[in-house]
This record gives sequence, C-alpha cells and structure tokens, in this order.
Amino acid sequence: MKIIKKEIVINAFLASIGGFFCIGFLSYLNMTIDGSIWLIPPFGASMVLVMAAHESPLAQPKNLILGHVFSALSGVLIYILLGESFYSLGAGVALAIFIMMITNTIHPPAGANPIIVILGGKSFSFVLLPVAVGAFIIILFAIMYNKILGRNYPKSKIN
Repeated sequence: MKIIKKEIVINAFLASIGGFFCIGFLSYLNMTIDGSIWLIPPFGASMVLVMAAHESPLAQPKNLILGHVFSALSGVLIYILLGESFYSLGAGVALAIFIMMITNTIHPPAGANPIIVILGGKSFSFVLLPVAVGAFIIILFAIMYNKILGRNYPKSKIN
C-alpha cells in the first residue's frame, strides 16, 4: 500500500474546506431568499477547479465568469429559437463550446449551463442570477481563500 504524503492530504483537506464554505454559502442564500436561485450544479465543478486546480487556465476568473455567462446565454438563445428538444440541447452545448473557444474563456463546468437553461425554460434573467452573480461570488471567495493559503490565484499572467 502506498502512503499518501502529508502535504497532499493537507492540501486536499484545505481545498475541500474551501468548497464546503463557498457552496455552503450559496446554498444558504438559495434556501433562505424566497424566489431566488443562487446555486446551480455546475458551481460544484467550478469549485473543484478553483480549489484543487487553481493554477489551471480553466480556473482563472475570466474563464469562470465569462465561460458561465456565455454558456448560459447560448442556452437562452437556443431555447428562444428552438424550444426544448434533443437537438436544441445539443445545439446549446455546441454553441457554448464554440463561443468559449473563440473567446478563450473555456470553463468545462459551464458546458452544463445550456442544458439547465433549456430544460428549465430559463430566460435572460437566469444569466444574471444565479449564473453571473454566483460565478462572481465563487471568484471573490477563491481569491480570498487562496490568498489566505498563500496560493497564487489568480495567476498574475492573464491568459
């Protein structure tokens, strides 16, 4: 049996605690503010990136915020044009991938946003809350938490 290094265990513990606090906060807002959605499943995956892979270009603020916003907008646009169908779900994700690639804002968790938007029949207001506001909260938290841990986040070089 291979022994896990103490440093790896400590980093994993600290990353998981960060995920707990940020998602816990968004969950609290989601459960206490009537009529508002603050939490969507892709945010869990975004937390994995900013806590466990914070140096990855995919975890940087520009990618996280714009990736989520562009992907949600893709879903809204496709839903308006095509409604809910198997091909609109494929088209929504395809458009999100295309836009994230040409704008250099790839954030893989955001690829789920068009599915959420189309299946839920969401409108442009969904792009603002929970998507943009939630992504912004995650970034603010990640900057503060990683700074406390002495980690280089966001990366000083803009991708």
